[in-house]
Amino acid sequence: MPIPDDRLPPPRFNAARHCLADNARLRGDKTALVMVGEGQASRLTYAEADRAVRGIAAGLLGLGLKPGDRVMIRMGNEADYVLVYFGALAAGLVALPSSPQLTADEAAFLMDNAGVAAVVVGRGFDRPAEAGGRLWLDAEAIAAMKAGEPLPDYADTAADDPATLVYTSGTTSRPKGVLHAHRAIWGRRPMHAHWLGLTETDVMLHAGTMNWTYTLGVGITDPWACGATTVLYNGPRDRGVWPGLIEAHGATIFAAVPSVYRQILKYADLAAHDLSGLRHGVTAGEALSADLLAEWTARTGLPLYEALGMSEISTYVSSGPTIPVRSGSPGRPQPGRCVAILPVEGAPEPLPQGETGLLAVHRSEPGLMLGYWQRPEEEAAVMRGDWFAGGDLASLDADGYLWFHGRNDDLMNAMGYRVSPVEVESALAAHPDVAEVGVTELAVRADVRVIAAFVVPRPGATPDADALIAWCNERLAGYKCPREIRFLEALPRTANGKVQRKRLAEP
Repeated sequence: MPIPDDRLPPPRFNAARHCLADNARLRGDKTALVMVGEGQASRLTYAEADRAVRGIAAGLLGLGLKPGDRVMIRMGNEADYVLVYFGALAAGLVALPSSPQLTADEAAFLMDNAGVAAVVVGRGFDRPAEAGGRLWLDAEAIAAMKAGEPLPDYADTAADDPATLVYTSGTTSRPKGVLHAHRAIWGRRPMHAHWLGLTETDVMLHAGTMNWTYTLGVGITDPWACGATTVLYNGPRDRGVWPGLIEAHGATIFAAVPSVYRQILKYADLAAHDLSGLRHGVTAGEALSADLLAEWTARTGLPLYEALGMSEISTYVSSGPTIPVRSGSPGRPQPGRCVAILPVEGAPEPLPQGETGLLAVHRSEPGLMLGYWQRPEEEAAVMRGDWFAGGDLASLDADGYLWFHGRNDDLMNAMGYRVSPVEVESALAAHPDVAEVGVTELAVRADVRVIAAFVVPRPGATPDADALIAWCNERLAGYKCPREIRFLEALPRTANGKVQRKRLAEP
């Protein structure tokens, strides 16, 4: 049951043109992006964004980059991040967004693995020896491109041409690249009506940073695809800042992970702010607990719509304006999606309602990735006939609502990022005081799970938990590091000697 033809993008399709060209023509003076920091907010209109993006595209091509070359973005939460991202797409290049939290070694792996041709950096990033002969572009270089002669038109790319390469955890100790086509932005369209309730009149305030695909997608790409306005915050960390920003900027939709909503309820003075313009909140990245949903709804009187997704396809199951909230479930497959539950073993034939199996999406879905970058073995592992099954265990009830039953593998969820325990274990195993280590998620509250490492010390060693966490911080991005270290005499293993990670968290 493939996706119907009327849901497929046109054969020639450029994602950056889709988000900017018509907006620049029809509503050029409208604010596209607001960056709020310590000082006065900076604003970018659609005409300015379109001009800057085409200027960057021309500048990148003028340096000799060819269609399909990878451009790594290594910046903090600044407006140029999104302009460079869309500039690469506008030029027919492949954008590789990365996190500023990555260590030098992690960033060097991405450069080498992706065969990066150019690295665009923001403030505070010096050129490392690992950069080799790659083009290294700083803020001054990008400013010159924005001021230069723009590309007359967006690249004439095919819908299936590669556009974005994002890295996520795989089954090995190194991340894997998820390669998306230009059509992935077209594939997001069911989210607009059925999860976000997004139209051109909306103001979207997103609590994330630009390097996160949740922010690049929901916070920027979706509003721009609809002609709406995006508001992002890059000021000092303040858990209670969001209600004030909602009021000050007239936000109609607020997007964040569940933990941010919990922080708002705990630290913000909701009564001191006028939230009457806010229609609803949306959340993804982590499971939304029933008690948090109930408290948010009771104290604000506003709906909170959850979505389930992953790097390979973004969010495709949700509640929303057309899908009533059902506590404990992330919602139903969005209308137009082709979703099924498959047996864990055996032929990939969809299971009946109520049975638990692998959550799967049909390969004709336009939002589905092109594949894993140079990882054919992992790609083969997730394709089951005509279905992509990413490892989530779930069931569908009689009303079509999805119920999540965990993972069929050991991948963890850390602040909305998928993290491989193997990657964390490899970092800790290199410590001289560690004989063995197993890593898994640990529930610290009903709706909060953290990465925990269970360490068997070497004979005679007395390692310190804080020192081991500091060791990890030197080798891994912050979101990958364990929040808790526990010491054991031995790790639980199967009869064949394999570490049983899921048993580590047992009392």
